[in-house]
Amino acid sequence: QVQLVESGGGLVQPGGSLRLSCAASGFTFSSYYMSWVRQAPGKGLEWVSDMAGDGGRTNYVDFVKGRFTISRDNAKSTLYLQINSLKPEDTALYYCARDLTGWGEYDYWGQGTQVTVSS
Repeated sequence: QVQLVESGGGLVQPGGSLRLSCAASGFTFSSYYMSWVRQAPGKGLEWVSDMAGDGGRTNYVDFVKGRFTISRDNAKSTLYLQINSLKPEDTALYYCARDLTGWGEYDYWGQGTQVTVSS
């Protein structure tokens, strides 16, 4: 069955960095767009970034451009999100999700990894 397992979250000081990982299994990873979506405390889901199955196209929400970098290793069926220059407002539960179409049609989600930015 399809499984998505995120890791790499933690407590970091403002300005710090983290690398989130999403290990996928149960499907042909390279055939799917994959996305990172986050949920801040008390707020709704917020799309952050996505990447095409072959890694040839990436998209970011405006306010993370230049700080977040999405990547994937199809040989390892793993999606990554490098987050630099972390801000307190980046505090959220970060999910990876499989996107059926590349237009935000998610059918599977991981359990999330918590990122907390605080001094």
